[in-house]
Amino acid sequence: MTERKIALVGIGKIAVDQHIPSIAASSDWQLAATVSRNGDVDGVEAFTDIDAMLAARPEVDCVSLCLPPVPRYEYAVKALKAGRHVMLEKPPGATIAECNALTDIARAAGLSLFATWHSREADRVAAAKAWLAKRKISRVTTIWKEDVRRWHPGQEWIFEPGGLGVFDPGINALSILTEILPGPMHVSEAVLEVPENRQTPIAASLRFFYEGAESVTAEFDWRQEGEQTWTIEVETADGTLKLLDGGARMTIDGKEQGTTEDAPLSGEYPRLYKQFADLVNAGGIDMDLRPLFHVSDAFSRGERRLVAAFDW
Repeated sequence: MTERKIALVGIGKIAVDQHIPSIAASSDWQLAATVSRNGDVDGVEAFTDIDAMLAARPEVDCVSLCLPPVPRYEYAVKALKAGRHVMLEKPPGATIAECNALTDIARAAGLSLFATWHSREADRVAAAKAWLAKRKISRVTTIWKEDVRRWHPGQEWIFEPGGLGVFDPGINALSILTEILPGPMHVSEAVLEVPENRQTPIAASLRFFYEGAESVTAEFDWRQEGEQTWTIEVETADGTLKLLDGGARMTIDGKEQGTTEDAPLSGEYPRLYKQFADLVNAGGIDMDLRPLFHVSDAFSRGERRLVAAFDW
């Protein structure tokens, strides 16, 4: 199969750590151009302006956007209106309305649009979904705690309006929950802890309504040093399933299930780029916004509590 040419927009930490190596390792893609104010990739034509790239490289028919969520809409609209298929880093936008607008633009133009949720591609998520498919859920406990200084060093945008704060990692947990649970849920209560010198929360506690369940909760915190915690525990009448390490491992009643080697393709982002290639070839759109719904609802329903100032 001929490699499709793709442009990568936003050469920051996530692009360097995940997108660039995933594209390089793929037989579906050729990284043909980059757009960034500061970064570039050796051997790849670099632009600082997306309009210039779109005009100069008409043969590059796909664009992957790795920008922060607030400016992403403008770049996505330009790419779509220039006839390019678009892949969106999570979250797909700063608001639900703008994501819906992008979907309308893509559909009208006959273009593919892909809202990616990389944590859904963790090794054991599909197995967890299959095991839970026909089981009655009684309790779900999610603990997602990590060190913002390790994963987003000096990234001020994350604490600005639209940056989501602790929901930037928290939405990863929500993307897994909305994938593996067999029924819908919605936020019923939320507490958001916001540093007195910041605009977005550094920690959050959520409670959800899920039909028939005694309790569905999630705890997100960006202040955890040392060992990082990304776990989802689901209690059912047939046993307790637990996803660990962000979905990389799974146990049922404490017994390890499967291994990384069972996965057909290694790595979350390589799987996303394979899905994007398949989506473009099929002419489809995949814009599942459920994780973003829950973040929006948490901000709408949440009690805001001021906590100690945060500085890098």
